[in-house]
Amino acid sequence: MEVIRELDACPKTSQGHALTIGVYDGLHHGHRAVIRATRQAADMLGAKLAVVTFDPHPAYVLRPENAPLLLNSLEQKLELMEAEGVETVVVVPFNAQRATETPEEFVKAVMVDCLNAQAVVVGHDFHFGQDRAGNVEVLTELGRQYGFEVEGLQLLARPDGKVESISSTAIRRALAGGEIRTANRLLGHCHELRGVVVDGDKRGRTIGFPTANVAVSPQLAIPADAVYAAWYVDPAGVRHPAAVNVGKRPTFYQDAEHSLVEAHLIGFDGDLYGQEAKVQFVELIRSEQRFDGIDALKEQLQKDVARATEILSLEP
Repeated sequence: MEVIRELDACPKTSQGHALTIGVYDGLHHGHRAVIRATRQAADMLGAKLAVVTFDPHPAYVLRPENAPLLLNSLEQKLELMEAEGVETVVVVPFNAQRATETPEEFVKAVMVDCLNAQAVVVGHDFHFGQDRAGNVEVLTELGRQYGFEVEGLQLLARPDGKVESISSTAIRRALAGGEIRTANRLLGHCHELRGVVVDGDKRGRTIGFPTANVAVSPQLAIPADAVYAAWYVDPAGVRHPAAVNVGKRPTFYQDAEHSLVEAHLIGFDGDLYGQEAKVQFVELIRSEQRFDGIDALKEQLQKDVARATEILSLEP
């Protein structure tokens, strides 16, 4: 997959692209439906499949005080796009200057001059350009002017026939409520956090439950404070079953500033410090709670590990 991070590096090809455009945070089921539709358009036209996305998320430039927590990093997003068969990705650097572009200026610079657009597929509620002035109707008119087709897709239908709104916002809401199964269903894959294993206070090791303290970017959405069954994926790609605590550890601290992500790898004994970790959340086990003493905590942790083992034994 070719990744273009500056418009000066656009592909020099006359083949053209069928493309879709958006932030694509999480690359959830709805996003992949749009990409599949774009693939169909590309195949019909003999074009390549492209995605145009943005970095940083436009909200961090336009309204930083209300910018959403992200479902994945740019690196994760690109990996998911490649797995979907995307051939070209243009990562548009989003800044204050870009925010003032008119819809036509953006279309001309990115879709036409950079990617030689033959078709553009977007969601029916797509908006772009300064003050969100561009929409499917505007894009369709520009397509007539510059020679590309436009398709606006409606919401997905579930197997039971009901229409379901799948959005990054709905997934963030599910994560904030600890509803991991719901978030994963909407995503189409496990919600994954990545970070480096760093030194912690090592309390887990003293009570027989060592944990890997995974340092996660504060811009990323983490699930609600609770204990979860999860997979810990090491740099070699090996998956380890884990019981993961997300929280402020109220048994030991009254006023912790922020939640930590701590993974206890079940049946593992080794040094994890400094390695890049991936934590893939599967299911909520229980909410975080304060215990009266170490013995009560250890008893509950044993139950958590048993429950995590049971849950993960049923996962593919």
